[in-house]
Amino acid sequence: MNVKVHTPATFLGLLLAKVRQAPEILWRLEARLKGVTLQGRTTFHGRPILSVNKGGRMVFGDGVILASAVRANVLGLSQPCVLRALAAGSQLVLGAQVGLSGTVLVAAQSIEIGERTIIGAGAMVIDNDFHAPVGEWDWNHDCVGTARPVKIGRGVFIGARAIILKGVTIGDRAKIGAGAVVTRDVPPYHVAVGNPARIFPSRKSSTLLV
Repeated sequence: MNVKVHTPATFLGLLLAKVRQAPEILWRLEARLKGVTLQGRTTFHGRPILSVNKGGRMVFGDGVILASAVRANVLGLSQPCVLRALAAGSQLVLGAQVGLSGTVLVAAQSIEIGERTIIGAGAMVIDNDFHAPVGEWDWNHDCVGTARPVKIGRGVFIGARAIILKGVTIGDRAKIGAGAVVTRDVPPYHVAVGNPARIFPSRKSSTLLV
């Protein structure tokens, strides 16, 4: 028989966890005021950074979890979740029960993430280059002109510090290894590891995914 032993330290930890969660109602209200559509219950562990440009669209399916506080992930988080729909016509859509931990999602055109996909600490999904060369040495700030949609399927695992770049489609139940930089499509039930990412059927990879 398993017996749980509670010490004063564990009771204090539980109490502090409840206190930290108290502002969640404010983060939910802030999301709505900024133009985010909440299609059910969204859980906020800490305050994310959210922005929806005029004419843009951001949708959270039922059961989405955004971990933004330092203690909200066992690895510890160095930053909150950052989600941006940068331009008129851009969309960022999270399916039901998607989980993010200190994740950056920036859509100038489109990022769609399927249900029950989880994205590890500090990972990034970006659908544009932010800048393009102009003249001999200058750069512009036209993120829309370089954007290509990103689509991530259902039940995908994206490891800590991975980066998914523009134009990539990731199939259902794929796995992206920690620190991978993904620049091309990943078929369903495959694993992508390394920089630049190499792709294998999932049974052939023993890389730590985290």
